[in-house]
Formats: sequence, C-alpha cells, structure tokens
Amino acid sequence: QVQLLESGGGLVQAGGSLRLSCAASGASKFMINLVGWYRQAPGKQRELVATITSSGTTANYADSVKARFTISRDNADENTFYLQMNSLKVEDTAVYYCNARAGGRYYGIPEHDYWGQGTQVTVSS
Repeated sequence: QVQLLESGGGLVQAGGSLRLSCAASGASKFMINLVGWYRQAPGKQRELVATITSSGTTANYADSVKARFTISRDNADENTFYLQMNSLKVEDTAVYYCNARAGGRYYGIPEHDYWGQGTQVTVSS
C-alpha cells in the first residue's frame, strides 16, 4: 500500500506562484515507479499535468503548463515530490491530485495507481 499526502494548495492571484507537495508513505512506497500530478476543474475531466520518474531524472508536462510548472523530487527525501507552479492563470484553478504508480513486473506484482485526497488551487483574476 502507498499513502499520498498532498499539501500546499490555496488562493493566489493570477501571475503568482504556489508549490504543492506530495509525501508518499506505506509499505509499498519503494515500489513507486512514476509520480504524477493531475488536476480536475469543475465540470471537467481529470487531466494530467506532469509526471516524473521515481528517480527524479525524467519529467514530462502537459502543453498547457510547460515552462510554467516544474515537477521535482526532494533530493533529501526521495519519497517527497513537488509541483512548483509559476505564472499561474485563472484557468489553472482546479483540485490537484498526486498520483503514484507502483509495482510491475520487476516487483512481481501488478502495477497499481494510488491517489492522494487532492488539494484545491484557486487563481483569482
């Protein structure tokens, strides 16, 4: 099992910045292969924002956030991941969810997705 605890959401004006944190815990946290941030705005489907490999070496971003958001892993605590959000826009308003994909053939168990409870980000104009 993997538990994910997000923090760092809040209200910010357009053009401002926020940093979201995702702390992974649980017996299976060492099996995490990929961590991602997703978001869901009211009335819309959940969408992928960014992903990073558990080693912290490879990151990918949705086109809508490239050059504004940065996903990273804490070098001091490899079980903590961040989403630095700069130049925020009103359209970035959503509930942001941390996702961890763990398991797989290397570990001899099926891959499984784990989700945090979500943190609200509201960008005002």
